[in-house]
Amino acid sequence: MKIDNKKLGEILLRENFVSAKDLEKAEEFAKMHHVGFLEYLLTEEIITHALLGQAIAESYKLPYYDLKTHKPTTEQVLKIPATLARQYRIVLVAEDADTVTIATDFPEQTNISQTMQTLFPNKKIILAYSMEEDIDAAFLYYRKPLETRFGEIIKTQTHVAPEIIEEIFEDALAYNASDIHFEPQEKEILIRFRIDGVLHEAGIIPKEYYDNILNRIKVQAQLRIDEHFAAQDGALRYTKAGGSPIDFRVSILPTLDGEKIVIRLLSQYIRSFTLSDLGLSPLHQKTLEEAAKKPFGMILVTGPTGSGKTTTLYALLKILNSPDANITTIEDPVEYKLIGVNQIQVNTQTKLTFANGLRSILRQDPDVILVGEIRDEETVEIGVNAALTGHLVLSTFHANDAATGIPRLLDMGAEPFLLASTLEVIIAQRLVRKICTSCRVSRQEISENIEKLFPGVSRYFSKSASTVYIGKGCSNCSNTGYKGRTAIFEFIKITPAMKELILKRPSTQELWALARQEGAHTLFEDGIEKVMNGETTIEELLRVAAPPDNIK
Repeated sequence: MKIDNKKLGEILLRENFVSAKDLEKAEEFAKMHHVGFLEYLLTEEIITHALLGQAIAESYKLPYYDLKTHKPTTEQVLKIPATLARQYRIVLVAEDADTVTIATDFPEQTNISQTMQTLFPNKKIILAYSMEEDIDAAFLYYRKPLETRFGEIIKTQTHVAPEIIEEIFEDALAYNASDIHFEPQEKEILIRFRIDGVLHEAGIIPKEYYDNILNRIKVQAQLRIDEHFAAQDGALRYTKAGGSPIDFRVSILPTLDGEKIVIRLLSQYIRSFTLSDLGLSPLHQKTLEEAAKKPFGMILVTGPTGSGKTTTLYALLKILNSPDANITTIEDPVEYKLIGVNQIQVNTQTKLTFANGLRSILRQDPDVILVGEIRDEETVEIGVNAALTGHLVLSTFHANDAATGIPRLLDMGAEPFLLASTLEVIIAQRLVRKICTSCRVSRQEISENIEKLFPGVSRYFSKSASTVYIGKGCSNCSNTGYKGRTAIFEFIKITPAMKELILKRPSTQELWALARQEGAHTLFEDGIEKVMNGETTIEELLRVAAPPDNIK
């Protein structure tokens, strides 16, 4: 589908979705970096996907139908056969006694209305435009269980490995999985997807087909097929049907029942992810934006693997990214290519480590530096000195909470006076699943019931009845009650008083006591705010964070 960018720009301008200056900057950026100007407008949060959808719809002289906010039911979608739906890229979104509304992201096809008239002979066909990703999401209703498809492939195909692998990859992408697990059992291979941070069983493959599947993945990831007793790591690129290439990271580990494969789907969603999508409170977002505007200093994000640290830093880079800034990153791995940013992949074979890479970056006249992770004393020393000598340094760090991060940095060799002079803010974060908005319901709970179900939590709620929310489970969330994730945060801003305390090599308890006096909230308290706002549940919050023993 080809969109007339000039026409779109005129519509965006006419409807006041963008200013003439915004459009001019977007076109200049697009020419400089050889990308579409729409990508710049989305990345810089100048327009939203919904506004872009409205503009595209108007360019086709069609109404816009937002499938994110007005999701069709399973029954509606299945009224159009899957073969026709995929052929014409269509979804039935509304129907009454006289009309049927059909959404598509490919309205250039001239015979959609005629084809639909044969399905709905006595009704008027209304065509609407919806975004490509939303049409793809609606197609999930057509997918059969993986075991059913595996059985069909085994019965009808001579070479089953490519077809089974493609089915698994397509399913993982359709369900926005972050990881695919191939787990050898005694007689079968269990396939599991990690979706919104939680593993879900996706299907089972007979074990006799696994060797071919394993070898094909090894070949694609450029790994040794004759090695069965050592861990191997590689990467492959997969092109989704009708989509763009997506990078997968492959890890293979020998177990008692065979070689286990875990494939990480690198984060393509970051393309549209912005600072306002992180789940920050207005105060936290203001703190982060103020720190990012400073010409030098350090911003550190702590948390375990998979807590969204890199996403937070990428969102920051998007607001810092401009034609007059030299931004360079060193990452392991590079999860997503950012337009206008110089990105370096760690390579231990060529001795390109975080420390060595950071040392080289400093000779490249950078303004902003992102270090994927601070792992050793050398990286701490170089990073702190880079922040001291006029660079803005962003990095991640493994620590349980924000206050623990500072003593750990001091233990790793950071000089107290240098750290106090350079650190601007240190953040801890975790990811929690969001309640599915399609099936969210509220209920009243009294304090006694909350305490009985969740000991230690009732103190955050009213002694009388409080409103809590859950997801009942529906087809939109695969009956889990959850859809998507958001983050909970703990911020420690480095104020003058905090700088003075860092000079004394304080303990975690001393740091937190001061941060508390200055208004800081724990991860759990930030999560409680999201529970009360109906964004997540108490159960989900307790899965990733515990209520503090002593809150003062």
